[in-house]
Amino acid sequence: MEELAQSPTEDGFPKEGFVSKGKPANAAVGDGASDDDEAAAITAIQKEGLTGRQLRMARRVAQKHGVAFGSDFEAVYRLRKAGIDPFKRSNMLELVGADGGGKPGSRSSANLPQTRPMPQLPANHVYDDADRARSIREIQLDIARRRRRKLRMLFVRLAFFVFLPTLVAGIYYYNYATPMYATKTEFVIQKADGAGGSGLGGLFAGSGLATSQDSITVQSYLTSRDAMLRLDGDIGYKSVFSDPDIDPIQRLDPDATNEAAYKLYKKNVKIGFDPTEGIIKMEVVAPTPEQSATFSEVLISYAEERVDNLTQRLREDQMEGAIESYEKAERDMLDAQAEVLRLQEEMGVFDATSDASALMSQITGFESQLQEKRLSLQQLLDNTRPNQARVDGLRGDIGRLETLIAELRGRLTETGGEYGSLASVSGRLRIAQTNLETRTVLMQQSLQQLENARIEANKQTRYLELGVRPVAPDEPTYPKSFENTLLAFLIFSGLYLMASITASILREQVSS
Repeated sequence: MEELAQSPTEDGFPKEGFVSKGKPANAAVGDGASDDDEAAAITAIQKEGLTGRQLRMARRVAQKHGVAFGSDFEAVYRLRKAGIDPFKRSNMLELVGADGGGKPGSRSSANLPQTRPMPQLPANHVYDDADRARSIREIQLDIARRRRRKLRMLFVRLAFFVFLPTLVAGIYYYNYATPMYATKTEFVIQKADGAGGSGLGGLFAGSGLATSQDSITVQSYLTSRDAMLRLDGDIGYKSVFSDPDIDPIQRLDPDATNEAAYKLYKKNVKIGFDPTEGIIKMEVVAPTPEQSATFSEVLISYAEERVDNLTQRLREDQMEGAIESYEKAERDMLDAQAEVLRLQEEMGVFDATSDASALMSQITGFESQLQEKRLSLQQLLDNTRPNQARVDGLRGDIGRLETLIAELRGRLTETGGEYGSLASVSGRLRIAQTNLETRTVLMQQSLQQLENARIEANKQTRYLELGVRPVAPDEPTYPKSFENTLLAFLIFSGLYLMASITASILREQVSS
């Protein structure tokens, strides 16, 4: 409302003023209105060059305070004489009504809603079409002037906050930025294990998902401080970017810390991993093409070493376990063989089975002779007068054969000897020999596992295969002057837009 009160729009008041209290505007307003001092003061006010807006404001203030006046200049004079600032900015809500009454919030009956229209104060001047056109023209010119001023201020702010920084960035990228060369490389990690797996392991054995964990590990290692420090120790990464020929923005201080070098390393070594294909893409930036290619080759060798070391501990553990298993099986076999030898030496039996077979053969032979002797004795006894001497001899032979057979059978089954019966000795030897055979088979299996572990330990189960080899570029890759300048313009424009929106919101909140 204050802006509307101060704007040059038409407020409906005539420039010559109203008829005050039933008197004409050019009539005398008091007894001393014809004094020379008052006329001189009003003439001086006319020479001040007051604008129509100021005069109308003075008229409204005089109406508000109930000061009688005949013209706008006289209103200024009367207000100054009463000690009131005629040009004081006031709220439109505080302005008096058309009858010069109190504030709108007062309980005057003139300010209450009326059922009849309020009488219009007669004006001492009637606006014609020319005056209206002139007023409208002045309003339009003032609006255009303010718009031009706002546009000029807008262009000044844009030039200072957007165009000037963009120009500085463009000059740097086109004239001062040191050209950088980028070498691109692509490689994949392959798995050399057999494809004999089953289930989900066999399903993903030939895809990039089988080695995705190894690829992510290699990517993390190549972008780590360890790789940067190792690269600096091998070929001097810091010294390359500390060259005085490099512009100050991209140059690394000669006594730079590892953190500063690592920030530059992360910006110049870009590594990405494609999980669908399992391909690792690497881009290495350096001041010269040769240095860029050298950095790429060294980082690839680091990646190969890291890939080879991923399964080294597993292979070492497998080899160590196979050796321990073989040594234990060998000790058990030697102990079983020593037990068999001890039993053979203590019992005096080389092979209990052979001895038992020999005894059974003897017993069978002696039993055959015993049957023959019994038949011969029966044949002699069948005679009427047998030869007694021959009968007694046959009976003696039969008795001796029966005694011998009983002794031989007793050797097979008796248990009262030092080592027991031959069956007991045979059983103990058979158990010892069976244990020896079992330990021998286990030792052979452990030996086979040892050989397989040795083969796996000597074989590289993970290896790095290059899809795109590092080739030194012949043209600089960076800086991309146009793209970087455009990006700077967009960034500064976005910052200015955010700042201007924030300022306008704060201004609106404060003014409200």
